[in-house]
Amino acid sequence: MRGVVFDGKRTEVVDDLEIRDPGPGEVLVAVAAAGLCHSDLSVIDGTIPFPSPVVLGHEGAGVVEAVGAGVAHVAPGDHVSLSTLASCGACAQCDRGRPTMCRKAIGMPGKPFTRRGKPLYQFASNSAFAERTLVKAVQAVKIPADIPMASAALIGCGVLTGVGAVLNRAKVDRGDTVVVIGTGGIGLNVIQGARIAGALTIVAVDANPAKEAAARQFGATHFLTSADGVREILPGGADHAFECVGRTELIRTAIDLLDRHGQAILLGVPAATAEASFLVSSMYLDKSILGCRYGSSRPQRDIALYAELYREGRLLLDELVTTTYPVEDFDRAADDAHHGRVARGVLVF
Repeated sequence: MRGVVFDGKRTEVVDDLEIRDPGPGEVLVAVAAAGLCHSDLSVIDGTIPFPSPVVLGHEGAGVVEAVGAGVAHVAPGDHVSLSTLASCGACAQCDRGRPTMCRKAIGMPGKPFTRRGKPLYQFASNSAFAERTLVKAVQAVKIPADIPMASAALIGCGVLTGVGAVLNRAKVDRGDTVVVIGTGGIGLNVIQGARIAGALTIVAVDANPAKEAAARQFGATHFLTSADGVREILPGGADHAFECVGRTELIRTAIDLLDRHGQAILLGVPAATAEASFLVSSMYLDKSILGCRYGSSRPQRDIALYAELYREGRLLLDELVTTTYPVEDFDRAADDAHHGRVARGVLVF
């Protein structure tokens, strides 16, 4: 079968991948569509260290092909959106409703794929850039069959991360003020999450003026090409500032834009060794800096919620899909994503 493999030096679209049958508690999914996220590019450029060779992709949707023993919530033929969260469901963090903090879901990559007799790693417990992938049952969330696959694919990372950061981590409330730095796939989902939450003022900041139309479509009330103008709109500062790019100087900017009791939420991913600085004295007015993994999501609950919000017209998905690419055009898709030409490119099989 076809898939996108990174061998530690370069990526290649191959056609000789194999995958094992599902074991107990596992689901085999025929992938229909997979979004290309900057996290995939970060593995390729080394920003996210990951063992290789690895089958890339982590934002996908497809049709259940087979299930292992003990799986009852999905069956062959069901449409599913896939999460990256292979949580155990039994540890203290899972029991508290914090599956993103499950230690069994972090840093334990499996090897369900083989190529020419040699095992390959699975990226983010997902590897959606393959015609078939194998996930834990908890990662497969049933969705209505009327949701287009290219749109449904984006729920599993971009929407869970961006909208989830607003609703679950920051807990943006009605009337709050929000600044979103970076309006790529994650930033647009933060913007629409803030709109859904009832934020009064949503300021989008992106150096590319061509992104204004999309930012406003998703809910931005203002658009700036520099954070220098934020204080003219919010003289006291923002209740919430989301950094969605992954640059340390923009993390500092987000912190400096906060109002009293404001919070900066970090969603962009800089290099693993990157350090950021801030004025300690600026934090004593009850300000906070919040890390956020995967939108602090509970995928079985949240994906179903976002699917219904989409069907009601309150959550935008189709508008996120800028371009679809046959999987063979991965290099072109990656180049478009790297240069910011698309909000979200989607590979289709």
